[in-house]
Amino acid sequence: MDAESIARDPGSTQDVSEIEKPVVEVASLNLYYGDAQALHDVSLTVPRHNVTAFIGPSGCGKSTLLRCMNRLNDLIDSVRTEGAVRIEGEDIYAHGFDVISLRRLVGMVFQKSNPFPKSIFENVVYGLRIAGENRRPVLDEVAERSLRAAALWDEVKDRLEESALGLSGGQQQRLCIARAIAVEPSVILMDEPCSALDPIATGRIEETIEELKKQYTIAIVTHNLQQASRISDWTAFFYLGKLVEHSRTEEMFTNPRLKQTEDYVTGRFG
Repeated sequence: MDAESIARDPGSTQDVSEIEKPVVEVASLNLYYGDAQALHDVSLTVPRHNVTAFIGPSGCGKSTLLRCMNRLNDLIDSVRTEGAVRIEGEDIYAHGFDVISLRRLVGMVFQKSNPFPKSIFENVVYGLRIAGENRRPVLDEVAERSLRAAALWDEVKDRLEESALGLSGGQQQRLCIARAIAVEPSVILMDEPCSALDPIATGRIEETIEELKKQYTIAIVTHNLQQASRISDWTAFFYLGKLVEHSRTEEMFTNPRLKQTEDYVTGRFG
């Protein structure tokens, strides 16, 4: 829903002033896997320097929508999309849009940490290497900056040349965050980044997200409603491929507009 549409919708709980220039705009998005429709006319915005959480039961389309924001769904032969996804004002589905540039604009952190079988250092600077940057002073600066931002520097600064596969699960996930932000994207997408982690590691990731939003715009899929209420500024609730409600997180969890939303956030279904 864009700012103009929100202004016309008295029932919307979004503040127009806060989203006049959103980083991500999804407009009338439909997605099909062959003949099966997975997303139905989804429109929403992701405000700058905010965390927006996508919640809903399994199979409701939240991860599919997230992957539309960096065109990962393109890798599936049967996928077809209609509508627009704009990032920093550019429609990433427009004919001729450079997908390579999109990978620098949008970072991705997956459900399962996926460090490369390389050193910790080489994992972080991988994106820069691919882009042709091989100057060691530049790589050193980016590695330290990114690892500090991911709250991992103090734990690995003396073992940067060791294999990333020797890190714990929580450390590996923070390493993947460092790798994602090393190329300085505008947006970071996170697809259930804590689902395989213990409570302590989850807490470290949540603290990291809280710090990262000062510099980046974050969209996160989570199945954990408590996590969504803790870390997000905005929440979008999906059901059967449709956006049911989208509002400030506090309002979503304390005063939802729709009974269906209330039933989900209070645990009556899902």
